[in-house]
Amino acid sequence: MAEKVMSRKKMEKKIREIEAEGCKHNQIKKPTNVIFNIFLAVLSLICVIPFIFVMIISITDEESLTMNGYRFIPEKFSLYAYEYIVSAGENILRSYGVTILVTVLGTVLGLLLTGTYAYALSRKTYAYRKFFTTVITIPMLFSGGMIANYLIVTKVMMLKDTIWALILLLCLNSFNIIVLRTFFKTSIPDAVVESAKIDGASEWRLFFQIVIPMALPGLATIGLFLTLGYWNDWFNAMMYMDNKDMIPLQYLLIQIESSIDWLANNKATMGVDGIAVAANMPKETIKMAIVVISTLPIIFAYPFFQRYFVNGLTVGAVKE
Repeated sequence: MAEKVMSRKKMEKKIREIEAEGCKHNQIKKPTNVIFNIFLAVLSLICVIPFIFVMIISITDEESLTMNGYRFIPEKFSLYAYEYIVSAGENILRSYGVTILVTVLGTVLGLLLTGTYAYALSRKTYAYRKFFTTVITIPMLFSGGMIANYLIVTKVMMLKDTIWALILLLCLNSFNIIVLRTFFKTSIPDAVVESAKIDGASEWRLFFQIVIPMALPGLATIGLFLTLGYWNDWFNAMMYMDNKDMIPLQYLLIQIESSIDWLANNKATMGVDGIAVAANMPKETIKMAIVVISTLPIIFAYPFFQRYFVNGLTVGAVKE
């Protein structure tokens, strides 16, 4: 008996030594760790500095910018570019409201449709899994073209000048479905699903109370993709929106920039008053101010998704 106890202790000691040896080999040495930290810090600065530079240019006086060029420390600061944009008043606030509404509704609806579609495709027991996988693969390879899309949206679906033209056209994406389907297949054990069904859970209860809490990283990743897509979308507004009250922020900012460029290029044809107005308008600084205004909300929203983003994208992107 004593020999067995001694033999077990020796075996446990040997296992601990092997584990310690493995941990020792897997550890990063301090000099290497310092080098990696410096390298990542430099990469972070490379990513952050351009945006800081854009912010500095946006608060630079236009005349100083023309005389001295782009500088990190301008000779004269000015908020005239932001004042010019805010002078649009109601239009800016209304466009912000439209963009926020479209982004929130579109992201929620997109997550619901993408999640249910991807979950159905991830279940081996679903009879039409291959057929619907083919259905979402075709749009990745072929497109009906812009004219066909326009006719379907305006003549068949009757969505022109409605908010649904900005929501429905972006809520489903083949890439998002494939990523989330793979995430479900690799992260949701079949045993969990079968146990819930044995306990009498319906498909809806199984999806909302069991699958969704386990799939938060993948859903957060797709949610970030959808949020960025809706927030930055201006093309659909240009195609399907004639009602000025339904114009999103990005398209309004593009219109403001286009108006300034047109006035700057045609000031000679507008007389003395036109030349004076064009001379006082911010040209370069307003472009940078538009970038800042359209980017800041996403920058503030990104940290809420970051904790799930890397995990969701890497797990969901694993090839079957």
